[in-house]
Amino acid sequence: MAALVVADTGPLVAALRARDRDHAWARAQLSSLSNPLATCEAVLTEAFYLLQAVPGGHERLAALVDRGALEVRFDFQDERDAVLRLLRKYADTPMSFADACLVRMSELHRESRIFTLDRDFDTYRRNGRERIPLLAPW
Repeated sequence: MAALVVADTGPLVAALRARDRDHAWARAQLSSLSNPLATCEAVLTEAFYLLQAVPGGHERLAALVDRGALEVRFDFQDERDAVLRLLRKYADTPMSFADACLVRMSELHRESRIFTLDRDFDTYRRNGRERIPLLAPW
């Protein structure tokens, strides 16, 4: 069984926006990854917002969710204390709410990798000091 891949906003948007500089890389990764990808509602919120001006962007993102290629596997209420602790710890980065949820997901799923374009994930640590395994173009 393949390790869980946790999707950040950047590669989802890049894969669905042809003019994005990381479009080819993100599309290639999506086509090669085992489904489903895991994410949180904060990432979906960001992605739907960023895709509002992309013709068909909302529908293509919704199709990923509809066909089960992208699943929400995070409950903020259950992880509230841990997420808020991360936001406080990285307040000077600053860490977004979505990033905090993804870092927490990587703590909960030890064998996971975060699929991202965001270099801040090089700075973030899970469980205090552990580097987070990433799937990134750099």
